[in-house]
Amino acid sequence: MSEISNSDFDFVRDLVYKESAIAIDPDMKYLVESRLTSLTRKTDYKSLDELLRALRSGRDGALGARVVDAMTTNETSFFRDSHPFDTLCKDVLPAIAKSHSGTINIWCAACSTGQEPYTIAMAIHEQCPELASRIAITGTDISAEVVAKASAGRYNRLEVNRGLPMQLLTKYFVQQGLSWEVSSKLRDMVSFEQLNLIRDWRGLPDMDVIFLRNVLIYFDPDVKTRILQKSCTVLKPGGCLFLGLSETTLNLNTDYQRVTTDRSHYYKIA
Repeated sequence: MSEISNSDFDFVRDLVYKESAIAIDPDMKYLVESRLTSLTRKTDYKSLDELLRALRSGRDGALGARVVDAMTTNETSFFRDSHPFDTLCKDVLPAIAKSHSGTINIWCAACSTGQEPYTIAMAIHEQCPELASRIAITGTDISAEVVAKASAGRYNRLEVNRGLPMQLLTKYFVQQGLSWEVSSKLRDMVSFEQLNLIRDWRGLPDMDVIFLRNVLIYFDPDVKTRILQKSCTVLKPGGCLFLGLSETTLNLNTDYQRVTTDRSHYYKIA
């Protein structure tokens, strides 16, 4: 694998931070080299050096976005940390359903390849099916590549083996050769679009529930605060925010207060 110069490493770090607010640590040079080498194989550039020269020149308008895509972490699985989905279905959604009679909008921010939105749809069908017809789930991610995969709703054996019980696999997926494809029952509840959390959120409907799990860990405190404050502007009164298990609003300037249940916890605007 080719090594990149310190100058190129700093250039990529600055680009990724400017475009996504993701901070790449100074000791992560090997990771950047590895991911850019993999990206080079997917392009017409003959070497990593050639790709970096094109990136610096700006002559390839789409390359910057592809580099940012390559630097994002797309770690996900079905029913990851299962308790939030139980809390959503047993505590949160029934209360929201009583508060208004319209569509219940759920946003999965930074949804990667779609496992979380489809998990929510399955959990609703399993635990509160009477609400399924009222639910609209929107999954977004900065990466066009993973949004396309999420929209396709097709997963290989390794992906469905990560967290997805066999009975739900056979109930909500259709086997297509060596892959499994989500059924129309789930697809009708979920839509996907590309969205950068540090850019414009225009076009999002007001949300009843926001899943912003395992996302804030990649940002510095100022960016975390801005995103949380911005999320308040799209959350309906009485709406709820779910963060990852290792994430918190503590020491951040937000209006959120933690609500603890016997299954999990979530946040509401004070």
